[in-house]
Amino acid sequence: MAVLPLLTVNGDRLNTSITRLAKIGKQPNGDIRRIAFTPEDLQARYLVQQWMVEAGMTVRVDAAGNLIGTYAGTQPGAPALATGSHIDTVPSGGQYDGTLGVLAGIEAVRVLQESQMRLKHPIEVIVFTDEESSMVGCQAMAGMVPALTDHKLEQMRSRLETIGGNWDEIEKARRDRTQIAAFVELHVEQGAVLERTQKQIGVVQGVVGMSRQTITIEGQANHAGTTPMDMRQDALVAAAHIVLAVQQMALAMPSQPVATVGFLTVAPNAVNIVPGHVELTVDMRDLSATVLGDMLTQLKQALQDIAAKTNTHIHIEPLNAMEPSLAAPQIQQVIEQVAHTLNLSTHSLPSRAGHDAMEMGRLTDMGMIFVPSQQGLSHSGAEYTSPEQCVQGANVLLQTLLRLDEVY
Repeated sequence: MAVLPLLTVNGDRLNTSITRLAKIGKQPNGDIRRIAFTPEDLQARYLVQQWMVEAGMTVRVDAAGNLIGTYAGTQPGAPALATGSHIDTVPSGGQYDGTLGVLAGIEAVRVLQESQMRLKHPIEVIVFTDEESSMVGCQAMAGMVPALTDHKLEQMRSRLETIGGNWDEIEKARRDRTQIAAFVELHVEQGAVLERTQKQIGVVQGVVGMSRQTITIEGQANHAGTTPMDMRQDALVAAAHIVLAVQQMALAMPSQPVATVGFLTVAPNAVNIVPGHVELTVDMRDLSATVLGDMLTQLKQALQDIAAKTNTHIHIEPLNAMEPSLAAPQIQQVIEQVAHTLNLSTHSLPSRAGHDAMEMGRLTDMGMIFVPSQQGLSHSGAEYTSPEQCVQGANVLLQTLLRLDEVY
């Protein structure tokens, strides 16, 4: 199917929708606070639901609280082409993270409705529940219901009820590729790669996997003045070696993973005492599960060497892990072809942040479209993607859905 350049989104309408939704939860300092399950989130969901209905979609809420608008297709029983994202925010968020993907999906359906056009496949626009915290919406849809303690379980049960969900029936939210043929999420990059490379569209290769470890270092607390340097068991010195080892390990890997020591506590944490105890975390991310496994092996070997060198005891234990979620090659190819047909430059890159697409990629073919974030800012009221860039991304999404209707 040839891309139809004349079938484009209404840019003014799209950006007006973004501005209107941003008013819900807007703080005096410009941040947006629209945390999942709060009155602000409920108000935003109601507005989005109205827009879905006006665009000719039937709307339902599944057991996980996901808000799903469906624009019917012409082929009976065909699985849906799905798109969407989230509209909840972090406590001090911005107006594009998640929101752009939802509103661009609605705008694509508006265009189809105005053109009196239906695809073979139904189009689903999904507002996923609580992406910024529990990710319960996308995880339940992928059949990976999060395990919760008794207190958090009761809290989640109550919260889901406020938005029309039902924890006791959450298994019913599970979908598979017989119901969803493909999922494509438009999102702001939340990084500065596209801006730095001066590219207009990011073709996402996948969402990286994550391996997080907690490391405990036991040395010997002692007097900082009377303990000679060569007789110390300084846990913080050992931690410093670990920080540098983690950095060098990531820099040496050809796939360009990232690895971070982001949390560190020191005890006794006094100016005149040699540190005797340190706890820290290591966060490693890459598109390849094999690379993550290799990095963990290298880290464990480095810890042994550092423990011997510093005369300390070092213990490592897993904190949590998440498998990578790769974008389907055929969807990446379609996104790139569409962008070039629309005279938009592209750059292939991984997503190093988690998204709803990460879990959707575990149940069906997945793809992501990035548009630039000014200065790489996100999770901040200062995040900014220009109106033109929002329109460019939405047009790529629209045309990608048209192409995928023929591919699947």
